[in-house]
Amino acid sequence: MQAKPCHILIPTDFPSPIKLPRFHRIPSPAKIKIPRVASISTPDSTSHAPGRRTALETVDDSVAAFWDYQFLFVSQRSETAEAETLRVIDGAIPSDFPSGTYYLTGPGLFADDHGSTVHPLDGHGYLRAFRIDAVSREVRFMARYVKTEAQVEEHDPETNSWRFTHRGPFSVLKGGKRLGNVKVMKNVANTSVLRWGGKLLCLWEGGDPYEIEPGTLDTTGRFDHMIDGCDSLMDNRSNCGDPWDIAAGLLKPILHGVFKMPPKRLLSHYKIDVKSHRLITTSCNAEDMLLPRSNFTFYEYDENFKLLQRQEFNIPDHLMIHDWAFTDTHYILFANRIKLDVIGSMAAVCGLSPMISALSVNPSKSTSPIYLLPRFPGKSSSNRNWRVPVEAPSTMWLLHVGNAYEAKDVNGNLQIQIHASICSYQWFNFKKLFGYDWQNNKLDPSIMNVKEGGDELLPRLVQVYINLDADGTCQKSSVEPLNQWSKTTDFPVINPDFSGNKNKYVYAASSSGSRQTLPHFPFDTVVKLDLSDKSIHTWTVGARRFIGEPIFVSNGREEDDGYLLVVEYAVAIQRCYLVILNPKRIGKADALVARLEVPKHLNFPLGFHGFWAKDI
Repeated sequence: MQAKPCHILIPTDFPSPIKLPRFHRIPSPAKIKIPRVASISTPDSTSHAPGRRTALETVDDSVAAFWDYQFLFVSQRSETAEAETLRVIDGAIPSDFPSGTYYLTGPGLFADDHGSTVHPLDGHGYLRAFRIDAVSREVRFMARYVKTEAQVEEHDPETNSWRFTHRGPFSVLKGGKRLGNVKVMKNVANTSVLRWGGKLLCLWEGGDPYEIEPGTLDTTGRFDHMIDGCDSLMDNRSNCGDPWDIAAGLLKPILHGVFKMPPKRLLSHYKIDVKSHRLITTSCNAEDMLLPRSNFTFYEYDENFKLLQRQEFNIPDHLMIHDWAFTDTHYILFANRIKLDVIGSMAAVCGLSPMISALSVNPSKSTSPIYLLPRFPGKSSSNRNWRVPVEAPSTMWLLHVGNAYEAKDVNGNLQIQIHASICSYQWFNFKKLFGYDWQNNKLDPSIMNVKEGGDELLPRLVQVYINLDADGTCQKSSVEPLNQWSKTTDFPVINPDFSGNKNKYVYAASSSGSRQTLPHFPFDTVVKLDLSDKSIHTWTVGARRFIGEPIFVSNGREEDDGYLLVVEYAVAIQRCYLVILNPKRIGKADALVARLEVPKHLNFPLGFHGFWAKDI
């Protein structure tokens, strides 16, 4: 029988030579049967409507799965000089869709011109903006790199060439300086985006945000007002008798002077309290990465970016926090516990592994500490000692929070509920996230697709209950699968108008599990969980297509009045689409409202987090 041709679309900037690495739990290249007739080509200029799948998209084997995964993280070097109108290929922009802009940030560049690749978390921030006009019912698209200090140093705009000089926390440079390279804190502003107080900001896990001009996406510069002037390099409020304070005092000038780490590192996740119209952010101290204690400072701003309050908490545990929660009376930290790795530290210092190798997860407890920090200490009637955590009966690493809220009964008893995505300590590995391997310039999809125990190890949704009596004593805590949904799932979101309030619906990115070699990630399904009746509704993009984080656009009084926005990545044909879904119809054949095609030359890699900014 004659073998069918296997068409693989290779981007022009993909690292060469092309070589398949050995898979873990996925057949090695020697065992993958590749058809005799194979063509490697770039995409043609034909537009592809999802309703008309090409023959290429029907191929689904180990080779196709491997390359689909690679294509989700292909660099995009082009930027828009001016906005481009997207072509509607399915449905139409609804007449009641509000005018506004969907901002999506994430890495844009993974390989330079000198042999180095970087971990997706170290990729330079690439801001995408979908401007939706309710009058003309058009969507105009722009995309620009965030001109951080590292981006300006590593990019030559005249030749459009790149040379990586910063190690970054998660990468190893193959074609750059490794030993003695102290450029570790590579602020790439690629993790989240926020529009608040008239400012458009791109945030990163560990440095100041960068301010962006909303109309042009030009970078204005670092926005250093998120951490107020009270935070100085040498904080003399420390107790000099505490040995860890002495160690912190010695580390601060080294970390700042040698490694250029800011004294306080702003976390990339923020919260908006819709009741009080406040923006809430948090930071941790630079030296916390190296000491068995953690200092978190919470800031609350009004709608004009005026600082309303600032609180600092010293927690006697070594933690790494990416996301967190808030309620009317608490800030909530899930204790993702870490420890120093001596062997990893030596390899990192020698440039043989990423700097993050100096740390490893610490699953030494059978429970998960959850810290309930008083948001307004002077107004609290509880005598609870916030330094004593609630011990949740599950060992879990928190990834993202969808929502949290609290309710108090007539006797003063308080129940707190948190909806979040978690994973196992056994699976979570800093340097291997996304399957990064700096030595062969490829990503190993098996890291994100473990087959044995995947449902228990990989990201999943949970509901956490905490019951406190009137004195603040924990009477009960529990962790349960959200609606008993067991598929790999992350990026939980809700209608933002209900943030901090009791919500009925949770939306998230999930996996249908339909692909044998990519059963868990990348995601291909939007899931809607109804918490009132425990029902589950899904919408799936189909073969060889993936999605990112969904965003809810509120447009009415009911909780599911509005629309969902999500980007669809048709990797097999190198296309991106902006998809509009009707939340009320998720699970029905008519859930799709519209699909718009991003021009071929602006096809972009997987984004991280987005923000919907409605026109005022």
